Amino acid sequence: MADDTRDKDAAGNTGTSVFGPSKKLPKGLVIGKDGKPCRTCNSLSDFRAHAGKAPKAAAASFGPPSDCPPDVEQLGRSSWTLLHSIAATYPKIPTPVEQSQAQQFMGLFSKLYPCWVCAEDFQEFMVKNKVRTESRDEFGQWMCEAHNDVNRKLGKKEFDCSKWEERWRTGWKDGRCD
Repeated sequence: MADDTRDKDAAGNTGTSVFGPSKKLPKGLVIGKDGKPCRTCNSLSDFRAHAGKAPKAAAASFGPPSDCPPDVEQLGRSSWTLLHSIAATYPKIPTPVEQSQAQQFMGLFSKLYPCWVCAEDFQEFMVKNKVRTESRDEFGQWMCEAHNDVNRKLGKKEFDCSKWEERWRTGWKDGRCD
């Protein structure tokens, strides 16, 4: 997580926030570039806790209602589903134009992603690990490696990248997706 880099006074306060004037913001809360808590960079439960609201039972178990803006967890799950699905349907042998388009898409995705902390982290990953678009298998493997990089940072279990195609393209060999 990125630190809040806004100017602070001698007491460590950042000035006016949604929590009131000069109230110190809670540690771990990600602040948006507008100086307010970032809805898409924090989980709903963290966002509510920092705003002094009691968690709602349904939200605590299942995330926000479907008609609310997504929190960082829902946004992440949805984004990874989209990205892995794009890799899974990418041409087996792409043309140079398709390769360029996939690289451009990933670059734009990393710049437009709603959680600015996540976006910057993904951009750094892409600098160190060039997007591999030479084939469907290369793109799928790269996407899995990118996802595992995030999983490691979040303390989550890594996925076996040798199974990316089963998970995102063909379905599991045991037939449970048929």
